[in-house]
Amino acid sequence: MVGVLLVTHNGLGDSFVDCIKHVLGEVPQNLKVLSVLAGDDPKQKLTEGQALIKHLDTGEGVLILTDIFGATPSNVGRQLCHAEHVMGVAGVNLPMLLRVMCSRNKNLPELAKIAIEGGRECIVQMEQQ
Repeated sequence: MVGVLLVTHNGLGDSFVDCIKHVLGEVPQNLKVLSVLAGDDPKQKLTEGQALIKHLDTGEGVLILTDIFGATPSNVGRQLCHAEHVMGVAGVNLPMLLRVMCSRNKNLPELAKIAIEGGRECIVQMEQQ
């Protein structure tokens, strides 16, 4: 099973995990969070992220999902993507994460594609009825 690492600002990743638990009834074992706070040292976060990847990678790789492309969490995530069998997608939202967590049998490239499609397809303008 592909591991999933959320690399996000503050407690955003933990909030996503709470939502996943609400919907799925449990927190999947292949899901972990690396929170990046304003005063954190990016080098230390990179080290923490490497340890999480090592823990998550059971041989099928790790998908990193970050929030804002270009911000510190995504910069840390991009550096983590230099490891073998690690891919990343920026712009994480709840529909994206739910689709990923419900597609546990997919391989790493397929899961990255599902993440991108899930994030895009669930952004819609709501109209008044």
